Amino acid sequence: MALMQITIIPVGTGSTSVGRFVADVQLLLEKEGVEYALNDMGTEIYGTPTELFALAARIHEEPFRQGAERVVTQIVIDDRRDLDRHIGDKQRAVRRRLENEER
Repeated sequence: MALMQITIIPVGTGSTSVGRFVADVQLLLEKEGVEYALNDMGTEIYGTPTELFALAARIHEEPFRQGAERVVTQIVIDDRRDLDRHIGDKQRAVRRRLENEER
């Protein structure tokens, strides 16, 4: 399984706010039933690479359905095959490391 971070940037909406577009993507992800976590700069999603690429295409289309005239989508996929990683594993590993160094 892999992790994907995806960020959509709707352009040509008449506003600098993107909150409504992000909310629509979150609703899409809830309907899809995938494991995800919203962060301040994008959304992390857990799945197979095949699922993630297909989902990225659906996410990219969502702002167009909501009236955006242009959408820039940034995708990063971390496909580690020696371990099964989930959302938040890296953060927990860093916190543990910091706790051990503080002693």
